[in-house]
Amino acid sequence: MGTPASVGLARTLVDARIRKWNYFHILDNALLVVSELVTNAAEQTPHRELRLQLSRDAHGIIIAVWDGGPDLPWIKPRVDLSLETLDLSEDAFDDNGGWGLHIVRALSAACDVTRDPNGGKWVWARIVP
Repeated sequence: MGTPASVGLARTLVDARIRKWNYFHILDNALLVVSELVTNAAEQTPHRELRLQLSRDAHGIIIAVWDGGPDLPWIKPRVDLSLETLDLSEDAFDDNGGWGLHIVRALSAACDVTRDPNGGKWVWARIVP
């Protein structure tokens, strides 16, 4: 379910599997990627079904998260940070989200979104060990 607890549960499951596969050297990156993907899915479809898939092949691991929402994720435009862009107005003081997909891109060899023929979408990332 798309709740705040979903992120912690997903991290726990991915942590156990990554350790079982002895991929300790990518554990932190994998946990951050799964956190970002599950957070986005939970925000997109609050209190609705989410799915997490973790798999591995000869090219690395794939973390994929499904949600039933119709909207594809969008990436906030990159900006060069300056003191002026960090100084948010009172109205926008708490508007600091939207950078998660940049983090996912930086930590993964590939990431994308695939529409599910049965509805919803899979957002996935490949991490190369």
